[in-house]
Amino acid sequence: MPLHPLFQSMLQGSVSAPPTHTLPLEVIRQANLAVLPMLGEPEPVNNICDLDIPVQNGAVPIRIYTPEGQGPFPVVLTIHGGGWVAGSRAVFEHISRAIANRVGCIAVSIGHRLAPENKFPIPLLDCYATAQWVEGHIGEFGGDPSRIAVLGESAGGNIAAALTILARDRSGPGLVYQVLVNPALEYPEPGSESMKQFGENYGLTQADILWCLQQYMSGEKDIHDPYFPPMNSSNLNGLPPALIITGEYDPLRDEGEAYSERLRAAGVPSTAVRIDGVIHGFFLLTKLLEPANQALEHVANALRKAFWMG
Repeated sequence: MPLHPLFQSMLQGSVSAPPTHTLPLEVIRQANLAVLPMLGEPEPVNNICDLDIPVQNGAVPIRIYTPEGQGPFPVVLTIHGGGWVAGSRAVFEHISRAIANRVGCIAVSIGHRLAPENKFPIPLLDCYATAQWVEGHIGEFGGDPSRIAVLGESAGGNIAAALTILARDRSGPGLVYQVLVNPALEYPEPGSESMKQFGENYGLTQADILWCLQQYMSGEKDIHDPYFPPMNSSNLNGLPPALIITGEYDPLRDEGEAYSERLRAAGVPSTAVRIDGVIHGFFLLTKLLEPANQALEHVANALRKAFWMG
């Protein structure tokens, strides 16, 4: 399918912009927040509670979104994107709210610490500690600790995938489902066919991905760590069922689809859905883009089935 007109216009308008990875870190973070007006007004949700969760050497903020209705509610941990170096709960706010409302679940949005100040595995361990906290305490907020899923987008998809492996290896917390949207799952060199085909001139570039991973990694040894690029894991057995959403013109497309195939080969039920005509980051644009709403419906339907049909 041809590239969606919205993205054609966006890419044409950014032809003269400097590559993202050449910008100062603070500018990258400000630019990430600058997209907030494009995302529209977040939909109302029944109740919101902000907390700080203790983690190793610090604390991370979480926001708990509770829908209308009677609990105990299933729970989705939402992990924002932003290349491990940027992003925030604010940019993922409307997704977390929509998930809570459309699925009828509690959404717990995690404000994990960012690289390069906090390198691998700190952001992953922040999310793991939050998952442990949720398992132990979400009952106090009307949640069901036996029905916890995880949803991550882009770099958040990387962390979400790694979180399921880490939780399996440490015998908990129990996770019943994983949703990975445009996930970064392997080292980008030499890269997949989609990385070669769309790694330039389609927004997110191969050079951007490589730079972001280098900010996240603590050393070259991380390239071979199964919790860093989850595609490196030699053992995908016993992981929760998965839905993986990819974009047709996203350089990360092929690795997401390949990971879904590897999960199925390991006996893990996994569905890959490719959204046509879109580039990386499309999932956030639910107020502007019908394909983003279609992807959100795929996610909501999969989570409802996982929570209520097993």
